[in-house]
Amino acid sequence: MPLPPLVEPVAALSDAERARTARHRSLIPLGEIGQRRLRAAHVAVVGAGGLGSPLVLALAAAGIGTLTVVDDDEVELTNLQRQIIHRLSDVGSPKADSAVRVAADLSPETRVIPVRERLTSANATDLLAGADLVVDGTDTFETREAVAAACEALGVPLVWGTVQAFDAQVTVFWSAPPAGSAPVRLADVYPPGSVGELPTCAMVGVLGALCMQVGSLLAIEAIKLVTGIGEPLLGRMLVIDGLRARQYEVPLRAARTAAVARPAAPEPVRHVREVPPGAVVVDVREPHETATGTIPGAVLLPLGELLADPAALLAESGAPGDGRQVVVVCQAGQRARRAAQALREAGIEASVLAGGMEAWSQTALASA
Repeated sequence: MPLPPLVEPVAALSDAERARTARHRSLIPLGEIGQRRLRAAHVAVVGAGGLGSPLVLALAAAGIGTLTVVDDDEVELTNLQRQIIHRLSDVGSPKADSAVRVAADLSPETRVIPVRERLTSANATDLLAGADLVVDGTDTFETREAVAAACEALGVPLVWGTVQAFDAQVTVFWSAPPAGSAPVRLADVYPPGSVGELPTCAMVGVLGALCMQVGSLLAIEAIKLVTGIGEPLLGRMLVIDGLRARQYEVPLRAARTAAVARPAAPEPVRHVREVPPGAVVVDVREPHETATGTIPGAVLLPLGELLADPAALLAESGAPGDGRQVVVVCQAGQRARRAAQALREAGIEASVLAGGMEAWSQTALASA
């Protein structure tokens, strides 16, 4: 259901703003008053990367009055595939500086406050104080939990999205919504300690175009909340399967206060620091990675193929039917853990080479 607008509108727009946002003002029910609410709003964007980039563009173009952009990182060449506010000439420069530049190019009236500081649980509340709402575009769950906790302390809505590979999620969390709406928090969906270590986009990849789609959806949710129009995703999560062009909703609600029995966590995957003699090594990296070198004699089985059919390892190597140990390796370890878990669930006992190819290569060089 629609929620009350977050802010009171400014008294009037400048002539330049009125001309630039004319197509917004023709929208019903956004209109003139909605555009003046956007001008009055202060939105904090955490992260100026894959999600933050299109988000900053969309919010500045929409006429948001004040944007706080929190990001302590610098632009790298590999960012340019999806982080569309940065340019080749920005490599090595603070990401927050790109946000200042592109917002000024689109909407000179929008004030951008760059915060070139790492957000942590210790400073999150201070960094986000004063914003009418917060949008989280970060890429680590530790930071997401810190942002969510700060929003709960401040009582402001949190527009939340995540992208990995071809998949995405978008929702709104709010610990203190207006009367008649049930609060939903990040911890209701992902209880503390339930997520574990997630693979980075460097390990599993991310579709750049999907970041743009999700960033736009985050901006739409922010606009709806600021202006009080439409039905925000509070209590609903939009799940996107980019590879199959499917979108669906999952209803959300606050977790029960009573203790709920949870199934026992699976036994942790065992890690080894060196390959035991006679073991079968399974390299789950992609072909372009294994082309640069691998452990001699390793079975090359990309993660996607292994997950689709863990028993394929038997056909590839004969292990573990012949009694040999199975050791899984990837570049740094995260994909190998996922593969080893899948093998264990299929009845194939497997361990992970600690540190992956990075550690093995260093050891091999040192030995040489």
